[in-house]
Formats: sequence, structure tokens, C-alpha cells
Amino acid sequence: MADGTMTATFLAVIGGASLLAVTARRLRPSGRLPSLEGWALADRSLGPVWTWFLLGGTIFTAYTFTAVPGLAYGNGAAAFFAVPYTVIVCPLAFVLLSRLWTVARAHGYVTVADFVRGRYGSPPLALVVALTGILATMPYLALQLLGIRAVLTAGGVYPRGAAGDLVMVALFAGLAVATYRHGLRAPTVISALKAVAVFVSLTAVTWLVLERLGGPGAVFDGAARRLGGDALALTPAQQPAYATLALGSALALMMYPHVLTAGFAADGPRTLRKVAVALPAWTGLLALFGVLGFAALAAGVRAPEGGAEAAVPMLVDRLMPGPLAGLVFGAITVGALVPAAVMSIAAATSFVRNVYVEYVHPTATPKRQVRIAKAVSLIAKAGAVAFVFGLRDQDAINLQLLGGVWILQIFPAVAVGLFTGRLHPRALLAGWGVGMAAGTYLVVREGFSSIVGFGSGPLEIYAGLAALLLNLIVAVAGTAVLERLGVPRGADLTDLPSRLRVRRRPETGANQQ
Repeated sequence: MADGTMTATFLAVIGGASLLAVTARRLRPSGRLPSLEGWALADRSLGPVWTWFLLGGTIFTAYTFTAVPGLAYGNGAAAFFAVPYTVIVCPLAFVLLSRLWTVARAHGYVTVADFVRGRYGSPPLALVVALTGILATMPYLALQLLGIRAVLTAGGVYPRGAAGDLVMVALFAGLAVATYRHGLRAPTVISALKAVAVFVSLTAVTWLVLERLGGPGAVFDGAARRLGGDALALTPAQQPAYATLALGSALALMMYPHVLTAGFAADGPRTLRKVAVALPAWTGLLALFGVLGFAALAAGVRAPEGGAEAAVPMLVDRLMPGPLAGLVFGAITVGALVPAAVMSIAAATSFVRNVYVEYVHPTATPKRQVRIAKAVSLIAKAGAVAFVFGLRDQDAINLQLLGGVWILQIFPAVAVGLFTGRLHPRALLAGWGVGMAAGTYLVVREGFSSIVGFGSGPLEIYAGLAALLLNLIVAVAGTAVLERLGVPRGADLTDLPSRLRVRRRPETGANQQ
């Protein structure tokens, strides 16, 4: 059961996040009329510091900070695929996000599906890109609540039964109100508190844990005894799975709507390049969380069966003084609120721009688009809460694993499309369909494992990357066939290569043309 100082510190962190959310309207205010760009992208006005807070806080979710140490606690070295995975994200963000921002700003695109619509002149392709993003985002949003519940339950801060459910609803209700009123500005200001709280608390916890357990050597020796001698190093058979999972996860992450929304909110491509160079600071944080998974093993923490993600919260509750434990639990909770808010905004924006306006109400005014997006963001949060209360935790985890495989299948249309428009939109649609079907089949066949085996040998690789290869083969082969048959393609409205060559003038802020 939580002591009074832990609870007080936890509530202070949550209260600080709420107060910051109230001040969100003061973040780079503009005198513009309400617009989807203003609500969902903060008028593309965020400078390097705010973008670093927001993008890092969006990419590194609370569930990541519990799942990685939980995987280290249960499986050893394989958990650290997350470190190269997030390192690979940085150069991808450096190239892809800055290039996407330039095209999106020039043409007024708010979502990545807008870019696909303009690049290929294909409404069906843009629709499947938008729907895939929404479909992959919803279980990811639910996982943020699961992360909060797992952490607070392990720390004794989450009451059992209906009282605990009311706490969860209250946390998300506050987030929903702030997001409804201020859009992306709300999670942006909260992300600053997240960064400070997580960096400070984790540094203190790591130092205290290593001191109490006898240093890094004692931690790794103790973890090796609990896991078995070779568990702290990859075997040759594990290396293909480790490498493909790291690469595939990095490619998939760059396609998620919440990451792209955070990137589009920057005030220019130079800002995004600066932020991409500084993002590895968050990766170092994630590596420390992984080490704490080993520390939990060395300390003799016994997580509940099937609940390895609770190992580090249990370690913190056991070894840390109350105020520091409360700071950690508060930091992880705030860490879930930031990506959850951005995910709901991204899903709502994709629905409004690429479904509602495209197929339901093409003449919707900017004010009406904002109103519909606000309503959809509330529905997304309510759906995530209902999902968590109505289904097993494992169901959300399984769907999130599938979501990573699914979102990877829009990579050819988006990322490849940034560098060449040669692929035919109908071939890209066919490749997307093949990739979605193949990836789903592989994951389900393996009992909802994202690592699948091939052939009679020990080769195991990431299912999403295997599906992406099939996707690309179909897209390239289909393009060759369709070109030979003379099937016309839609008009490319982006003029992307030549536009990027000539845009050498100084970068401007979001309020200039």
C-alpha cells in the first residue's frame, strides 16, 4: 500500500501537469481564425526546444518505459533491441520528417494521407493510408492506459475495483478537456514536465539502485544467475530476429500518425533536423530503464505471472523513499498522457481530413472541421478507456503488435513516395493489400508473436519486415505491368523533387508564407 508521501508526490506531479495544460493556450498564440492546422498542429509554430519535448515525449511512451524493462526482466538481452531501434529512428527523422514538412507546408497538408493524395492523385490510396493509421493508433492509445494501470497498481497507488477505474477515468477526463480546448498545444506543454520528471527521477533511481545493489557488476551478475548464464547476450540464432525487429520497428514508428503530427507542428525543416540530432538523449533514458529490469532481477523482485512490466515499479516501491517513488510513478503517468493526447489528435485529424471532408462533407468550413475533430478525439479517448475496461490486457497487446505490422505497410506509399513518384498508385494499393494480409497471417499463425520462423532452419525475423518486402515486390512488379499496359495514373500535384531543389530561401516561421 502506498504511503502518504508517495501519494502526495504523485498527486503533485499530476496536478502540475493539469496546471500546465491550462496554460497551453498561451503557447505561441495566433490571431488566426479556428482551423484544423491551428488545433492539430499548433499553427506549425513550435521551435527546436518545444519540438524536442513533444517529439521525444510522443515517441517514448509510458508503455515503452515499462515494457522494455519488463522484457529485460523476463528475456534478458533481447529487450535491448529497443536501443538500436530508437537510434535508427533519429536519421530517419532527420531525412523523412524534414522532407515531409517542406512538402506539407508548401501545399497545406495536415496529414500524411494528404501528401499521398497529392503525390499520386489517388483518393483510394489516401483513404487506406488514413484508415491504416487510425487502425494502428487505437490499440496503441489503449496501451497508454494499460501502462498507467500496471505502474500504479504495482506501486500501490491505484485503488482496486471501481475506485481505481474512477481514477483512470478522471485522469483521462482531464486530458480530454485540455486537448479538446487547446489541441496539440496541451500535450506540448505537458511534454516539458514529462521530460524533466522522467530524466530527474530516472537518474536518481538508477544511482540509488546501483548503490544499494553493489554497483553495475553486482546487478548484471545477479540478473545472470536468475535468468541463466547466457541470457544477457544474444545467441547467433537470435541475431536475425533482433536486427530485423529493430529495423522494422524504426521504419514503422516513422509512419505512425502521432509521430508525423508532432513533426508537422515544427516551425521548419531545420528545427526538425536539430531535434533529430538531439533525440538520442531519450534513447539513453530508455537504455537505463532496460538496465533497471536487470536490477529488478538482481534484487529478487518477483513480478506476477504474465506481468513482467510491473517489475521496475515493484523495484521502485521496494527500494526508493516515498517522495522519489511518487515522482517516478507520476512521471510515468504523465509520460502516458502526452502520447495519448497526440494519438487522439492524430486519429481525429486523419478522420476529418481524409474521410469526413473527402467523402462526407467536401464543403465543410475550417470551423466545422475543428469541431468534428474535437468530437472525434473525445470518442477516441472514450473508446480507449472502454477497450481497457472491457477486454483483457493481452488483447490490447496483441492488437498493438498487429498495429506495428499494419502501419509498416504504408511505408512504400509515404517514404518511397518522397523520393520517387514512379510507383503506380494501383500497384501500391495491391502491395498494401498483400502486405496487410501476409503480415496479419504471420503474426496470428505464431500465436500473436511478431517474430516468425521461416524454412526448416532456425531463421527468425520480424513479421512486419517480411510483409513489407512482399509489399514492395508487388508494388514494383505491379508498376512495371501497369506501365506496360498503359494504365494511366493520377496527377502528381506536389512537383516534389523540383520544388525541394529550388526552396533555398531562408526558412520562415509558421505565420509567414
